[in-house]
Amino acid sequence: MAVSPVAGLNSKLSLPSGKQQHSKFTGQSVRAIPIRILTVGKNRSQGVQLIVDEYMKKLRNYCSVDDVRIKSNPKNARDVVAQIEHEDIAVMGLIKPDEWVVMLDERGHDVGSEQMASLIGDAGNKGASSLLFCIGGPYGHGRQLRERANISVKLSSLVLNHEIALVVLIEQLYRSETGTNYYSFEVLVPLTPPLVPHLC
Repeated sequence: MAVSPVAGLNSKLSLPSGKQQHSKFTGQSVRAIPIRILTVGKNRSQGVQLIVDEYMKKLRNYCSVDDVRIKSNPKNARDVVAQIEHEDIAVMGLIKPDEWVVMLDERGHDVGSEQMASLIGDAGNKGASSLLFCIGGPYGHGRQLRERANISVKLSSLVLNHEIALVVLIEQLYRSETGTNYYSFEVLVPLTPPLVPHLC
């Protein structure tokens, strides 16, 4: 089996900021794998939607990215278990057979931008048609998705809200695509409201 002489080189990747960063994918034919972000939930707040739109616009300079939304509790079930099952069926109906599925879950693996970049590169090298990130509804993910997911990822132990999880995910995807500011994400949410002096 012939090996390309380029594949063994330890070359550097030029980043937009002028810094040099080693890439484990240098010397390979790396294609930009399409990314889909599937969110189960109600309507987003305007502020979150503005942030999502801004990062999606930035991400589209590097790869194809789609924002797919599923209404939580699609059949208006009163039972929580039934609600999770209905959401699970809706999610599974949107997953492609050759898609690499990343489930965002509080019990998943902690990842930073560097690990996210590796995850994206590895999914492309395994022949996935696209990469799907699933953010579950208010009661989490269903059994079928848990069994189908290729990996379970936790963005931060302090992400308390699905909208914040979406924003953190998109920002992390952007940073992993651009190779800038690698760090582990922690979203700090104050536990008590700030003290505001009352004026008489």
